Amino acid sequence: MLSKGDDYPLHQTAEPVAYAGTDRNFYDRYFFNGYAPDGSGFFAVAFGVYPHLDVADAHFCAIREGTQHCLHASRKLGMERMDLTCGPIRIEVIEPLQKLRVIVQGEGIAADLTFTGRAFPIEEPRFTWRVGPRTIMDYTRLTQNGHYEGWIEIDGKREIVASGTAGTRDRSWGVRPVGASDPQAAGGGIRQFFWQWSPINLPKRSLFYHLNAHQDGTPWNTRAVVAPDGNGAEAFSEFEHATMHAPPAAGTRWPSRGTLSIGEEQFELEPVGRFQMRGLGYTSPRWNHGLDHGTLEIEREDIDLASVDPERPDNLHVQLICRVTGPAGEAGAGTFEQLAIGPYDPLGLQGLSDPA
Repeated sequence: MLSKGDDYPLHQTAEPVAYAGTDRNFYDRYFFNGYAPDGSGFFAVAFGVYPHLDVADAHFCAIREGTQHCLHASRKLGMERMDLTCGPIRIEVIEPLQKLRVIVQGEGIAADLTFTGRAFPIEEPRFTWRVGPRTIMDYTRLTQNGHYEGWIEIDGKREIVASGTAGTRDRSWGVRPVGASDPQAAGGGIRQFFWQWSPINLPKRSLFYHLNAHQDGTPWNTRAVVAPDGNGAEAFSEFEHATMHAPPAAGTRWPSRGTLSIGEEQFELEPVGRFQMRGLGYTSPRWNHGLDHGTLEIEREDIDLASVDPERPDNLHVQLICRVTGPAGEAGAGTFEQLAIGPYDPLGLQGLSDPA
């Protein structure tokens, strides 16, 4: 099965690009988020390709006046992985590893946004996680902070993104649970998963922190990176033992705030807004990644953020938009993402989704 990718020097095996190993859960994904310097005007994008399921899906969300407006789309991939269009959502790679564009037009939601990186992307440590004999995750991700230009329109009201709008984009590929649930999951499936991710934009540098941990808090993948603007990996500072202190808000599993310690520096994260990741398909019962919706399916969803039930399993995964203050008055903004499924001893969490 030849495709457009076969005309580029991208091959990793002796097979055409259309084939990606043998694991049905192989995926290839784009993610973007952005926000004004004061944390307003939040938006996010996700675009996934699932070669063995022959599905592509895409999502765009923007928050306006307490409502998270979401646009979902899914189509048959047709084994063509170089087509970065899914219904009303399209991605253009203008300059690899530096500049990308997102174009949206459908169901009363439109946008034209261009992302430009602040420094070379960081490569996060390879994520490999097994439950019993089954490899649940095995993937690599690049992450990059940057600035945005462009506009977003909701129901005819167009707004130019604010000056200084920044955010994060990532690319990840490998194996994750995608598509329909495994009817015979090893060990009965996933009963516990804890994840924190916090990319931060400061005036002259970017911070990155992530943690995957077992129930007792022992990390199985974690790292922090400081990336000065305009530099490559040779100028980055990496830390393997950064920590995030983030007590849950009462009645939820969502963080109430965060204190991030990286080396000798400490940063305070104060949430000013909340984004529900199910708007991008994450843990969504209807729009979970890789589900087969047929030739093309498009749907709009509007989420009233004030009425979200924090105990519902598909609402556990959030990104908090935060004001960030560091040493010597350094100030910026970032996102604090968390997903806590099942028990997690350091935060006193019990059950599947019981609140703090």
